[in-house]
Amino acid sequence: MKTLAIAGTFDTKGIEYKYAKKIAETIGLKTLTIHTGIFAPAFSPDVSNKEVAAAAGYDIQAIAAKKDRALATEAMSNGMKKIVPLLYEQKKFDGIISFGGSGGTSLVTPAMRRLPIGVPKVMVSTMASGNVSQYVGTSDIVMIPSIVDVAGLNKISKTIFKNAIFAISGMLTAGNKLPADPPDTKPLIAATMFGVTTPCIDQAKNYLEKAGYEVLVFHATGTGGKTMESLINQGFFKGVLDLTTTEWCDQIAGGVLAAGEHRCEAAIKNKIPQVISVGALDMVNFGPIDTVPPQYRNRSLYKHNPTVTLMRTTAEENIAIAKKLAEKLNSAATKTILMLPLRGVSAIDAAGQPFYGPSEDKALFTTLEREISNPHVKFLKMDNNINDKVFAETAAQNLIDLLNA
Repeated sequence: MKTLAIAGTFDTKGIEYKYAKKIAETIGLKTLTIHTGIFAPAFSPDVSNKEVAAAAGYDIQAIAAKKDRALATEAMSNGMKKIVPLLYEQKKFDGIISFGGSGGTSLVTPAMRRLPIGVPKVMVSTMASGNVSQYVGTSDIVMIPSIVDVAGLNKISKTIFKNAIFAISGMLTAGNKLPADPPDTKPLIAATMFGVTTPCIDQAKNYLEKAGYEVLVFHATGTGGKTMESLINQGFFKGVLDLTTTEWCDQIAGGVLAAGEHRCEAAIKNKIPQVISVGALDMVNFGPIDTVPPQYRNRSLYKHNPTVTLMRTTAEENIAIAKKLAEKLNSAATKTILMLPLRGVSAIDAAGQPFYGPSEDKALFTTLEREISNPHVKFLKMDNNINDKVFAETAAQNLIDLLNA
């Protein structure tokens, strides 16, 4: 029998959590209740708020006496980040669910993010229909809109709570009805792709799979890059084919798909064999064309689709991007291959295409060559567009060679 951890503020939302507990147990789940509120709970939990607070070095009575909501949320969230992974390691639960508004969501999701990928995690939240990146991060938390506030039981809330319990119950128990998957023995490779580098990655992926590797492709949309970096740090990959580093354009120029300052660090930090390139460094991403910032309205823009507008990078921006890439690659302590496609870095950076820019690309390439002084970094310049088959397969073979070495 699977055990579902139910975590939340049992002092202010005790009726809702008691209802969820009853539903879970009625359909055959065990429950482990974790009280994250400050005051006395509506029912006796399996893990008290005192234990949660103590896990992070706080005293629950002292927190309650201060009557500071921000302090209380921070303290209990820190405690949850400590105690939830520990309880999972002790096999006290198999999946976790919570309900809440912005406060409750901020309180429990950081702890959910500390659990391994694949552990069922469901957050029923008033925040679920908006931008949830700050709650989900690079994890696999499932966010379910609460529709109405988590403030009592009514026809709608009971339906949502039941569906959420049914959903996580399926995650916990449906696997028992399937035959076991064959053991995963193929080494995993991480690769990065964007729409305008899809042919390159598809061809490289096919080449690597024929050589006995399994390739996981990450969409370089900010979250994709962050997720890949996180999984590299967790030890999932034997090699990295980071041919699409476009997220640096958004980081430098203020686009909407930035992956943060730590992009391109994990493979270097963990000494993972890596082939890297400059895929889609010709473009900055914005939303619909009327959302492009005023200072960029006169730039070279390309309406990729109704919800995505691309802006061609300038030579100056490419120099700044190259310096940032060089900063990362100069810290490599193992052999890394940097491939430069001299006939264009994307499908629309080619002769006759809207972002064709030999001078902009030259600024990128020459800056990289000038700024990278690390002897571990080998340059490989090819007279091809990044999407040419020979470029893609050469990248794949170079990664295989690094892995074999």
